[in-house]
Amino acid sequence: MTMAAAMQSRTAEAPARSKASRIAHVEIVRELGEAEAVWRTFEEPGHLFTPYQRFDLLGPWQQQVAVHEGARPFIVIARDADRQPLLLLPLSLRQGHGVRTACFMGGKHTTFNMGLWNSEFAVHAGPADLDGLLAALGEHVDVLALTQQPLRWSDQHNPFAALPRQSAINGCPLLTMEPGGPPASRISNSFRRRLKSKEKKLQSLAGYRYHLATTDADVTRLLDWFFRVKPVRMAEQKLPNVFAEPGVEEFIRSACLSPRGEGRVIDIHALECDEEVIAIFAGVADGQRFSMMFNTYTMSEHARYSPGLILMRYIIDRSASAATARSTSASAPTNTSVCSARTTRTSSTASCRSPRAESSRRWRCPRSATASGW
Repeated sequence: MTMAAAMQSRTAEAPARSKASRIAHVEIVRELGEAEAVWRTFEEPGHLFTPYQRFDLLGPWQQQVAVHEGARPFIVIARDADRQPLLLLPLSLRQGHGVRTACFMGGKHTTFNMGLWNSEFAVHAGPADLDGLLAALGEHVDVLALTQQPLRWSDQHNPFAALPRQSAINGCPLLTMEPGGPPASRISNSFRRRLKSKEKKLQSLAGYRYHLATTDADVTRLLDWFFRVKPVRMAEQKLPNVFAEPGVEEFIRSACLSPRGEGRVIDIHALECDEEVIAIFAGVADGQRFSMMFNTYTMSEHARYSPGLILMRYIIDRSASAATARSTSASAPTNTSVCSARTTRTSSTASCRSPRAESSRRWRCPRSATASGW
């Protein structure tokens, strides 16, 4: 049975099962500004979401990238009988050949996609809730292509994982760190020694340092360097320069410059010396996990000393130290994680596809027999 048929079968059962659903209202919002207040509420404690779904990350993507791709906002907000928000799906809608397809905002720039959930609702969301949600979308969209979703986030189940799904080809590399654990539990002593030996060559450089960019001037300077060097690196690998696509550079600059707590919506970690930038890693964080988004390293002879691996070691140790600091003020220790975006990401919904499997099945929403399209 194909995914489309499976989805239609589930929806056919919805009227009989929806009595138990907590979802009483489903609202479709087609303007970012109209959804902003509710969206930001979902980013507060008591909610389940990944840092890739923050308004200050996806808003610039929609305004500066999606507009060039013909994708329009399609933001789904589900509420209970008291009009309290239970779920927000940050989607964008494309139309081609008479078919309306809704995907997560962010395109190829988000390693993980997920809805923003009320945490308590996410724990108890069942088939009736999901069927009711999907049935409400049927008249607005033909295909839901909800890809690259994690099965779990922050030790909580992703409710969409209960739907028919196709797993990604490869899981996302993930390093979980226990607060207060020895350094060797994160990176082996032998590998640390090898990196230390390589780093000695770099430490002799004037002004050699690792740091997290905190000022607008540092962020801008590092991005200027990145947008000069990355195209050369990608050309070496015979890869297309995705950062040259319309609006992408503006989107990345906007997110990297947007403040978030003590950091930025996208944080930039760097190795530098007075002579040059040696390497950068940029990613998103939520206090428990740091997820890589993009990186590159110098074209100079300093590249031979594995600056990318040295920088990753600094990020891992910094994350572990932050987790230990948090655990000292908490009632129970909480693990923290670092994951890399360099490989295929986790996918886990009924409509999901592997990022490298463009021919994977997608989900078809039911429509009336008289509707155009399918």
